[in-house]
Formats: sequence, C-alpha cells, structure tokens
Amino acid sequence: MTSGASPSLGATSEVGRLRTVVLHRPGAELRRLTPRNNDQLLFDGVPWVARAQEEHDAFAAALTARDVEVLYLGRLLAEVLEVPAAREELVAAAVDDPRLGATLQRATTAHLAGLASDDLAATLMAGLAHDELRGGRGLAYELMDRGDFVVPPLPNLLFTRDSSVWVGDQVAITSLAMPARHRESSITRAIATHHPRFAGTGQLYDASLEHLEGGDVLLLAPGVLAVGVGERTTPGGAERLARRVFARGLAHTVLVVPIAQERATMHLDTIATMVDVDAMVMYPAVADSLVAWTVTAEETPDDDDTTDLVVRGPQPFVVAAAQAMGIDRLRVIDTGLDPVTAEREQWDDGNNTLALAPRLAVAYERNTVTNAALEAAGIEVVRIAGSELGSGRGGPRCMSCPVWRDEL
Repeated sequence: MTSGASPSLGATSEVGRLRTVVLHRPGAELRRLTPRNNDQLLFDGVPWVARAQEEHDAFAAALTARDVEVLYLGRLLAEVLEVPAAREELVAAAVDDPRLGATLQRATTAHLAGLASDDLAATLMAGLAHDELRGGRGLAYELMDRGDFVVPPLPNLLFTRDSSVWVGDQVAITSLAMPARHRESSITRAIATHHPRFAGTGQLYDASLEHLEGGDVLLLAPGVLAVGVGERTTPGGAERLARRVFARGLAHTVLVVPIAQERATMHLDTIATMVDVDAMVMYPAVADSLVAWTVTAEETPDDDDTTDLVVRGPQPFVVAAAQAMGIDRLRVIDTGLDPVTAEREQWDDGNNTLALAPRLAVAYERNTVTNAALEAAGIEVVRIAGSELGSGRGGPRCMSCPVWRDEL
C-alpha cells in the first residue's frame, strides 16, 4: 500500500479497536422532512429532530468515553469549503440538476458562491428552498412553489457509512443508488480530496462508477471483504471493487453475497455485522439461505479494471466466509429468538451493530432480545437510544464511518 496517507488512517477489519470515526449530527436537513416528501427522501416517518439530536449526542458521547475520536462531517465540510477548488466543485454539484434550467442554475451558483463557508456548508446539507434564494429568476424559478427545493436537502447524511468506506489505507467514494443521495458522494469526495486531515489518501472508487454503497461492504478479516448485492449495490459495482482491491494489494478475496432487493434488507449490514474476529450477529431468517460467490484474481494483478477474476460458488455464506478468513467456523449469533421477534428486531436494526473492538459493540437499546443473545455469547453491548434516529432505517453501524481502526 503506497498511497502516502497518514498512518493514523485506514481499516482492515470490522472489529479492530476503533480510533477515529466520522459522524454527522442531524440538523436542519431533518427539519425539511414532511409527510409529503419523507418517502422520496428515504425516511419512514418524520422524526422529532430535537430528540434525534439528543440520541445522536449520546451515541457520540458513548464513543468518546471509550477513547474514540469523533470527527463531524459538517465541521469537515465547512473547513474544506475554505479551499477554493473544493468550494467550486461543491457548488457545481449542488446546481447540477436538470430541473433548474440554465438561468436558475446561474442564479443559484451566484447565491451559493457568496455565502461564508459555515453558511454554505449548512445550505449544502439542509438544502435551499425557493423562498430562500436571493436573486432567483428564470422560468423554472417562476413555476416553483415557495416551499419547493432549488437544492434538495440531504437528510441521509446521518448515515455516514454509505458514501465512503475505508479498505486498508484507501478510501472508496461510493456510487449511491438512490437519486435523493447522489450529492452526498460529492461532499465525501471533496473532504477526502481537499481536507488536510486526509492529504495523500488514495481513492479506491468513485461516484461515477457502478452503484456501490458502504453499507454493503464488510471487512470480514484482513484481506477479506464481503459485498452485498441487492437494492443498492450492483454486481458490476462488486466486480469493479474486487478488481481494484486486488490490483492495489488491499484484499485477496471478495465474497459477493446476493441479498433481497427490499427496503428491510437494503444493505448487507442490515442482516449481518461482525462483533468479534470470528463472530457475526445475523438475521436467522436468512442464515441458512445466504450464499456467497468467492471472487479472487486469476494471477498477480497490476491494473485496476482489467484484472481477470476467478469466480467460484455459490456456497453457504458462513462456510465461504470461514474458508476465506482462515478460521474453522464463523460463529453466528441470532437476531431475536422466535421468528416474530427476529423480524421485529431486524427491522429495528438489531443486526446493525458497530464494533468498537473485539467483543465490544454498540447497539440500539430497544433490541432487547438480540442484545441479551450478544451478551450470552460474550459480547459486551453498549446500548444507545434510537427511537428517532432509526426513522431513516439505520443503526449504529450505518451512522458511523470508521477512518482508523487498529490492525488485528
């Protein structure tokens, strides 16, 4: 690995001790959600924002209490907007919308370019409504209602896992599948490219490529990735990522795992997450049917996108994972106890845990049966509230992007 990134950046597993993480404290963008637009913006309801902020603050406090450095996405964004090239890129991304037409695009560009960095960061996240735009003009502007968005809000920024994922010392800027989330990747790319904290970091993937989301990428062990293919990540995205990690020496095996293309199982980490070097919490309804295709490189690869791949399988996922990880077996801890409880707790992100270290994981407190099963299996559970945070269908893992973990 020769990207030149800081040694205090990168991750090779899901369970190495977590040192630094990027979070996004929910803010004004959540106040833009209404019963009219929450489905389009991928939320199942309209959250109580003040309570969501309290819950998120408690989540961050639980991390810092265990010596995890918390970096806030909003602060990183405001800082990077002091860099002219980053500012230009992000303003251009905000107005790159065929709804607007050329006249409104120019007016919006002028408005955004005149904002101070903190104000611009807030606007890029919370969006810009018709009646907030100074100097608006053009046919598209005239035909909008007062509450229509010239620049839509980004409420899913809360889920920092999805728009970037670290593999070794390189960062993959992902290609988000849902239109409501496309602009998130422009923010994470600008931060990774222009913020001094990430200077020299190699970029493994780009938002212009096939759809690939961070919630579908699990670092099972050093050199072993699992990539879910379903509603958000395409087979082409998994194949592209496999070629790139092989060519850059970041992995030797990628397990491609088909999952149901449903809201309840939008990402692989909604049904399974690592909680120890050899243990995973998994939704029992899929435990017996989940399969994996094992992907390796045919020979020593030297090119990002033309490496010949060897594809074997399918095998039961737990068997393929154990073989790739070099362990006798992968321990599976069930979500829930009976089928009804399991379905409820999977929907409530019972599988979506964030490992802080081997046998130490953060989970939503409401998943009482799953948390008890984790503790019975020797996993210490740090319980956090999530009644409002969970309205976007995401748990502690979804809400966190580790940028530095200790190697196992």
